[in-house]
Amino acid sequence: MSDQAPVEHVISRIRSRYKSLGPSAQAIADYILLDPSEVVKLSVTELAEASGVSQGSVINFCQTIGMSGFQQLKLSLAQEVVQPVQYIHEDLTRDDDPELVCRKIFHSGIQALRDTLSVLDPKQIQLAVDILRSAKRIEIYGIGSSAPIAEDAHYRMLRIGLDVKVVTDSHIQAISASRTGPDVAVLTISHSGSTHETVTSTQLAKEAGAKTVVITNFARSPIQASADVTLFTMARETKFRTEAMTSRIAQLCVIDALIAALALADYDRATETLQQTFEVLSIKRF
Repeated sequence: MSDQAPVEHVISRIRSRYKSLGPSAQAIADYILLDPSEVVKLSVTELAEASGVSQGSVINFCQTIGMSGFQQLKLSLAQEVVQPVQYIHEDLTRDDDPELVCRKIFHSGIQALRDTLSVLDPKQIQLAVDILRSAKRIEIYGIGSSAPIAEDAHYRMLRIGLDVKVVTDSHIQAISASRTGPDVAVLTISHSGSTHETVTSTQLAKEAGAKTVVITNFARSPIQASADVTLFTMARETKFRTEAMTSRIAQLCVIDALIAALALADYDRATETLQQTFEVLSIKRF
């Protein structure tokens, strides 16, 4: 069994061990038992703040009740309190017909874009542009559903003439991040901001002296501690599902805005390189 697989009856498990827990662990248990479905929506940082404890206390609590970590706790809670259809899409019901499914899915995407625009700070976009332009090399990190977004950002940056590479393997990420330095900029894409591999890689890059730009959802999350610049998305359908499509739509639009701002900041070189790469790619078309 995967160490991230949901564990059954996690709420009963917490209740049965409550009296043996220390004060910090009891504070976490109290918050979880009060509203388990709310905890599913939180990052480890948010649960720690809401419970008045440290992030380390949350991790220790998870291990005390037999979980590998916070993500397994959230998956276990979700399995217990969330309706199965919500794993497909939160706004759907079991009896929705294709027309209603399309309407709900498209509405979710549109709403995610509107919400993301409301929290995306143009000043942070400008800071990200400055960091990426001044770097001799750019590295892009993404794992799981963020990996295709990282690949897209890599392709788009190549098209405007930047020296960039993408790393979507967690082991290579860690090695590459540890070998960056002050002349390197790192762009990390992590919707939850709590994925262990990308949090670690971003932290390693920061410790090595690299400048770090992070694209993550609007919430307190561990990855933000290692970010020089944070670009927020806001996709509300991340409460229960781990492969969220609206989050990726929002991430792609943030990438679009960032690439456009980068190209305009170095207009002549960007347009020349785009023309050259267009000519190169034209040989691949009939």
